[in-house]
Amino acid sequence: MSKFLHKLIAEGEHQQQDFKYCINDSKKIAKSLVAFSNTDGGRLLIGVKDNGKIAGISSDEEFYMIESAARIYSKPAIDFTTRQWHIGGKTVLEIGIEQGNKKPYYAQDENGKWLAYIRVEDENFLAHRIQIEAWRKQKSKKGICFTYSDDERALIEYLQKNPSISFSKYMRLAQISRKKATEILSNFVLIDIIRMNTSVVGTVFSLNHEFDKDELQKFT
Repeated sequence: MSKFLHKLIAEGEHQQQDFKYCINDSKKIAKSLVAFSNTDGGRLLIGVKDNGKIAGISSDEEFYMIESAARIYSKPAIDFTTRQWHIGGKTVLEIGIEQGNKKPYYAQDENGKWLAYIRVEDENFLAHRIQIEAWRKQKSKKGICFTYSDDERALIEYLQKNPSISFSKYMRLAQISRKKATEILSNFVLIDIIRMNTSVVGTVFSLNHEFDKDELQKFT
C-alpha cells in the first residue's frame, strides 16, 4: 500500500490531484472540491506538503472539515469518498471526488458569495461566465436556439485567421452587447465549435479545428 501512495505522490499535483498539508478552513477546501467536480474529478491527498513530503494529518478533525466543505459550503452538495493511508507512523487522508453531473458547482467564499471554479493543470480558477452559461444550457430541457448570422460568422472568420480571442475583444469586434456575446459564445462552446482556454492571464476562446464546417451551414 505504501508503494502505491508513493506512486501517487510522485505524480505531483496535476489536474486531477492536489496536495494539502492540513485543513484549517472548510471554505477554502470547498473551492478545491468544486473545481474537481466542475472539471474531471480528482483526489485530495491531505497530510502531504506541496513538495511531496508526507507530514500526516493531526486528528480526525480534517474529515469533519471536508464534510462541512462538501455539504455546507458547496452548492449543490458534493459526494466524496475517503481512504486512509498509514505509512511511517503517519496518516494521509485521501479524498476522492467524481466529475459532477449537476454543473455548475459553487463554493461559498469568506464573504458569503457563491463562486464556481474549474481545475486547469495544478491550479483552481474562477469559471468564466461563458462556461457557466454553457453548463446551464446543457442542463436545460429547452435546448438552444442557434442561428448563424453575421455576428456568429464574424467570430468564426476571425478565429480561422487568429489563434484565439477574448470575451471583451469579441464584443468590440462584432459591436454587440455583453448579453449577446455571452449567448453566442456559450452556444458555440456547448456544441464544441469553440474551445475555452483558461490560464493565469485569463480566458480566451479558440476554434475547434476538428468541427465539421458543413454543420454550420444548417443554421444559415
